[in-house]
Amino acid sequence: MNTIGTDIRITLWGSSHGSHIGCVLEGIGGGLDLDMERITAEMSLRRPTSGIGTARREDDEVLIVSGVTEGVSNGDPISIMIANKDTSSKDYEQFRHRPRPGHADFTAVIRNPHHDIRGGGMFSGRMTAPLVAAGTVCRLALEEEGVDVGGFTRSIGDVVDTQERGAKDCWNSRGFATRACASDIDAGMFETILEASSQGDSLGGVVECHVENLPIGVGEPWFDSLDGELAKSMFSIPAMRAFEIGDGVLSSKARGSEMNDPFTISGNEVFTKTNHHGGILGGRSSGMPLVFRCFFKPTPSISMDQSTVDLESMEDVSLRIEGRHDPCIVPRAVAVVEAMTSHCILDMMSRGGFIGN
Repeated sequence: MNTIGTDIRITLWGSSHGSHIGCVLEGIGGGLDLDMERITAEMSLRRPTSGIGTARREDDEVLIVSGVTEGVSNGDPISIMIANKDTSSKDYEQFRHRPRPGHADFTAVIRNPHHDIRGGGMFSGRMTAPLVAAGTVCRLALEEEGVDVGGFTRSIGDVVDTQERGAKDCWNSRGFATRACASDIDAGMFETILEASSQGDSLGGVVECHVENLPIGVGEPWFDSLDGELAKSMFSIPAMRAFEIGDGVLSSKARGSEMNDPFTISGNEVFTKTNHHGGILGGRSSGMPLVFRCFFKPTPSISMDQSTVDLESMEDVSLRIEGRHDPCIVPRAVAVVEAMTSHCILDMMSRGGFIGN
């Protein structure tokens, strides 16, 4: 089943080139104002930018067909539908027997010979559109609890933002095509994507996400830890290949005296002087900003000659991919990371009894 969450559940359905895609969002209580302008704005952040995104153009108009009465949630499951209007399926049938390197074609067809290969079917990044819509509903619910979620592009290719960033930077990134935090970094990222694209190649990168004002103690011991549940959510996003909380990899090379975050008192509240732990201790939120990074691989659909196999003749063959594909999905992935984070945090807060308290 394509369902994620315990108290707040998202069930995803559809395929890249089917007539519609959508999801069912369960667990949202009654009385939440579903601001459609806000949902539309969040959806726009996922759409491709000319030059650095796919030529496929979908208007991504979100249709909510149940669970809402006069713009307010009524406590029933919220059903979301989005039409696919700009599909082109002619280039995909060959991938049923000549799988694209780095893509889901091979495992999908071997598991299910009847898999809808068009546009990658259920495995396509197109399926993240309803996730952004559902995630925005969760985000609206989180904001009523005073919790803020924001993300930005930390790197694309070899262009890396080395500055320390916070919630304000995440919001400002919405003004840049690459979701960078500054104009010079945005320009550099834009240019490096164009260069790779001109060569028929693609790029990966890193999305960083921040969650502010999270109560202390969100998360459960061991197998339902906050970081574990976040990792599961992030790995559900196509092309996401690695996950890092706080100083992550760096902490594996450091000493405890360097990585331990000293506690201190300020205004009768407990804080840590540093945040190497990224806001999670023992699988639960510490009250410090939650900071994590998602590492995305380059888009596997590139127009360079690649080696694959023909599953019918069982021979090695050469493959050149045609069609419309993103040379870099990272700028669009920021909105997806924010959405999936919002869902995960809301679900974990509900499971821990934090909602409404």
